Amino acid sequence: MLRNAILVIALLVAGGGAIALAAGHPEAMPAAIWGGVLTVALLFERWRYQPPPAAGGNWQPTGEQFIDPESGAAMEVLYDPGTGERRYVAKAGKP
Repeated sequence: MLRNAILVIALLVAGGGAIALAAGHPEAMPAAIWGGVLTVALLFERWRYQPPPAAGGNWQPTGEQFIDPESGAAMEVLYDPGTGERRYVAKAGKP
């Protein structure tokens, strides 16, 4: 939710700066640049840092379960003893 609000604000700043630049106001250059940089950073972060799929590896349930506060979905913790990595996957039922 917060990420979406910041993205909207960044797009408004970048768009407003671009419109002001097109209207002949060179002092709007920082707004256009920083709004664009923030927009690209937010979109890159959303694309780059997606959780990996739980396929592959020797994933074993740990018995830990919780409700994700952001989505409200029931989550289960999986563990790969070979790598020590933990993953959080949506569970079909409530914990």
